[in-house]
Amino acid sequence: MEKKFKIRKDDTVQVIAGKDKGKTGNVVRVLPAKNAVIVSGINIVKKAMRKRSQQDQGGIAEIEAPLNISNVAIVCKKCGPTRIGYKLDGDKKIRVCRKCGEKL
Repeated sequence: MEKKFKIRKDDTVQVIAGKDKGKTGNVVRVLPAKNAVIVSGINIVKKAMRKRSQQDQGGIAEIEAPLNISNVAIVCKKCGPTRIGYKLDGDKKIRVCRKCGEKL
């Protein structure tokens, strides 16, 4: 069974631990198998890339490496980094900010 995460693609998150602590960015991809997320512009690492074709250069590329999902917190527009709660809106379940109750 696949894990269910509260953080989804295109959410704005802030890094709360590690070398990029305090930086914010948007979630590019969620990796449930690895318990990780890839955030745009965060956790940049250098990777040696092989030349694939005549036009492709290869060399050393900078890519975004996955971050553990426990090291990021979703950012509420009103009150900054927060945790996610849920409320029932009719028969729909919506994500809300735990601090101010604002819809995320």
